Amino acid sequence: MKKYVTSISRLAVLAVIGGGLCLGVSVQAAEKKEEKKTERPSTSPAANALSAKDKSFMKEAAQGGMMEVDMGKMAQQKGKSDDVKKFGSRMVADHSKANAELMGIAKKKGVDLSKEKAKMKKLNDANFDKEYVNAMVKDHEEDLAAFQAEAKNGGDADVKAFASKGSAMIQKHLDMAKAAQAKIK
Repeated sequence: MKKYVTSISRLAVLAVIGGGLCLGVSVQAAEKKEEKKTERPSTSPAANALSAKDKSFMKEAAQGGMMEVDMGKMAQQKGKSDDVKKFGSRMVADHSKANAELMGIAKKKGVDLSKEKAKMKKLNDANFDKEYVNAMVKDHEEDLAAFQAEAKNGGDADVKAFASKGSAMIQKHLDMAKAAQAKIK
């Protein structure tokens, strides 16, 4: 009987010690969790180095680039003239490539562009070619001004280089859109 009581006593002591250790570990984990909540969320130093203006440019360029790809695909499907279909195809190819480059820069700089969505323009099917080309002229004129401004006044060298390279591409697209516009009128 004495052996039985000794075994139970030892088990009770072990249970108390084990419970105490578990409680200590739980309290410590809760304290660490609370510390993490009060700390500021960490962002990459590169993202902090970018100005709000550079980040805004990147987000607008991402939205515009996605819109150009989506509308280019629409032009390939709904376009009536070969010029519109070819122009749409060029938009898909060039802007897909530019979008990939921009996403690479964004990743390197710690800027999340994954939530950006294309802002589609609604076009009438009956006058699709004319409306599409007119929209592309207007859009590329606006984009050219924004890209040139960023290339000239941007704060980050990589973003400025992207804007400079993009300006040349957008100028070519604007010239193509105006040529197509002249044929459709």
